[in-house]
Amino acid sequence: MTEWLISLEGTDTGRTFALWLAVLAAFLHAVFGALQKGRFDPWLTRGAIDASYAVMAAPFALFVVPWPEPHMWPIFALVWLIHLIYKILQGMAYTRGAYTVVYPVVRGTAPLFTVAGAYLLFAETFSAVQWLGVLVLLSGIYGLAIYNLRSMTVARDTMPMALGLAVMTGLFVALYTTFAAYGIRATANPFTILARIILIDGLVMPFYALYRWRRMADPPDPVALMKRGVIGGFVAYMSFGSIMMATRLDKVGEAAILRETSTIFAAFIGWIALKETVGPRRVALMALIAAGAVIVELGGR
Repeated sequence: MTEWLISLEGTDTGRTFALWLAVLAAFLHAVFGALQKGRFDPWLTRGAIDASYAVMAAPFALFVVPWPEPHMWPIFALVWLIHLIYKILQGMAYTRGAYTVVYPVVRGTAPLFTVAGAYLLFAETFSAVQWLGVLVLLSGIYGLAIYNLRSMTVARDTMPMALGLAVMTGLFVALYTTFAAYGIRATANPFTILARIILIDGLVMPFYALYRWRRMADPPDPVALMKRGVIGGFVAYMSFGSIMMATRLDKVGEAAILRETSTIFAAFIGWIALKETVGPRRVALMALIAAGAVIVELGGR
């Protein structure tokens, strides 16, 4: 499978495959965000998810994929640190603001920084049409966040702090996307970095989640929590793997932009699963996000 994926690099087939991988990552990331924001304390859910995907990755990282080249270890360390900070910021944002407000701000901030990082690291550039698509997409994302903020009645007193944390989270999303993309291009076998990043990434938050769970006056059922963790672990594994393979097969900036269609999926998930209101104005803003993503993709062809 590795040889087949590598053979797609630089081809039209690879570009199309990368497009669908980015859209799949968008859907899965929205599901992941809802799982973390949903039934349980976000920190506990994050710990359960991290523990689950670390266990899933361990056999592949230790016994299946090739051992990483020496130059990859500093990259692992940097990506791990960036992703840890991202998770802390995201957990803080989710405990202070509604999912349908926080999530669009995170996803709207990330592509701007990612496009800048892709230019600096990979010399990627966007055409005028693609920049138009970026503006359309970001207008939809931030419009959605502003509309949600104005119509929300839950946790309004903590919303300013939640929005600030969401912007910082978006910055770290861009950082780990860019540096992980650099890493996946720096190794001969892309699964080498995927398996090991996921393994080492899951070794910290479970301990904090356990500490937090033990200090709760009424802690949730650990079996139910770990069931959500296993589902979330699988979703996270597939989401991260999809976007990383997309950045190997196509431009990092384009893949990052397409992933931001996750705000559309997030709005529907918030409506269906989290019982958050979705009206015609939100649908129109979601259509604007989708239109922006289409313009970016078509403008690059």
